[in-house]
Amino acid sequence: MALFQAENCLFLTCILRNTNRLSLPSLFYAMADKNEYELVVIGGGPAGYAGAIRAGQLGKKVACVEMDRPGGTCLNWGCIPSKALLKSAELYQKMLHAADFGLSAENISFDFEKVVSRSRNVADQMAKGIEFLFRKNKVDHFRGQGQVTVPGMVEIKDGSDKGKFLKAKNILLATGCKMRPFPGLELDGEKVMTSREALANTKQPESILIVGAGAIGVEFAYFYNALGSKVTLVEVIDQVLPVEDQEVAKLLARSFKKQGVQIHVGTKVENVKVTEKGVSADLVKGDKVTPIEVNAVLSAIGVVPNLEGALSNKIKLNEDQGYLTVDDNYSTNIEGIYAAGDIIGPPWLAHVATYEALQAVNGMFGAGTPKRVTLFPGCTYCLPQVASIGKTEQAVKESGVAYKIGKFPFAASGKAIASNAPEGFVKVISSEDDGEILGVHIIGADATELIAEYALAMHLEATPLEIHQTIHAHPTLSEALMEAAADIHNEAIHI
Repeated sequence: MALFQAENCLFLTCILRNTNRLSLPSLFYAMADKNEYELVVIGGGPAGYAGAIRAGQLGKKVACVEMDRPGGTCLNWGCIPSKALLKSAELYQKMLHAADFGLSAENISFDFEKVVSRSRNVADQMAKGIEFLFRKNKVDHFRGQGQVTVPGMVEIKDGSDKGKFLKAKNILLATGCKMRPFPGLELDGEKVMTSREALANTKQPESILIVGAGAIGVEFAYFYNALGSKVTLVEVIDQVLPVEDQEVAKLLARSFKKQGVQIHVGTKVENVKVTEKGVSADLVKGDKVTPIEVNAVLSAIGVVPNLEGALSNKIKLNEDQGYLTVDDNYSTNIEGIYAAGDIIGPPWLAHVATYEALQAVNGMFGAGTPKRVTLFPGCTYCLPQVASIGKTEQAVKESGVAYKIGKFPFAASGKAIASNAPEGFVKVISSEDDGEILGVHIIGADATELIAEYALAMHLEATPLEIHQTIHAHPTLSEALMEAAADIHNEAIHI
């Protein structure tokens, strides 16, 4: 790095001595001649690394600039390590209930520090996998914070590659989002956390207040509760998982209460204070105020766009509430600068971010006509799992479209009973006129895997009849998908 910076300084001196009036953009371009790319991606998360790899597959010279390890928040501090934690919690609970399977297990215990350590090792392994894919697809990886200084130029700020300039025919901004901290509280990683701090905290809280019952809040509520922490889950909206179907949310809330989670919906959290022992707060629902004291609080109240430092004051991109606005080609208002993933707004999902980046790269290099996201599955990895795609029943009802519903409970599934997982159901909503599948909602074992069949069906514009007429292997949980489709026409066999 020092040698590169020294070369830059010498090169800059020569330019200044031999040029009377060299503009700043021209200076940057001259300094970056040795690092000229067809695409520079800023951000190495699900959008960034996927976009960079796709460009490499297309034979383009591409670089990816990322401050953290490849994988971004999702792989390093989100999706992947959190699922490792959840799997440990799930296995622990299964071992506690070994007798349900005719097995005996004594002195079941866990080491919380090792549980967290395993999740970090999983993240490290996946990050190494992305680094391998970069090498395989000839993606140059720069460590640091990338900043668009002028159109066509990226300077690396901070990090081990600080001071380097990359000339880019195209730039893809994929800087994502970061967790929104609770207002007025300083994050300390033990008493006050977001999901990022929680993923690194090796000290299990005896009691924890989780503010926000979206996917992140619900998943951490399951994790801590399953390992014995006293969990209080609070949501300002009148249901947990506010974006999900009401029927699904109600069942999940009932299940969580049975598991021991204290749930407060339609409730605000006020007067939060850090104390010597932990955190105190007031839970406010209407005129009722309930004081609470816990060892820790976890803020799961959403995300905010992460553009800090990514643009110089010479770059003015159109925004909407802090998120970049793009056209159908994922292009911003400045030619040659594109954006994809969480930084262009909801839904804030890794698989959506990847899709958007691939569409953007294919479009900019003529490998296909870009498509904007209209249909996507959403998954929550607690137990029971929740997965959905398309519209909720409430949304369909409000649209005025005549519809039918098919449902099948896992309690009627032979595989679910054999697996001791009878909780939940599959719910299919279709148009009464033409049979179009409008929405699918699953709560139960392996829901996050099962949703893929209906994602494909909706993409191909299949109808419930076609799902019903497709032979599903017996015994499998996927039979519930077929039975729910059959129930729309009152032809389900097992209910």
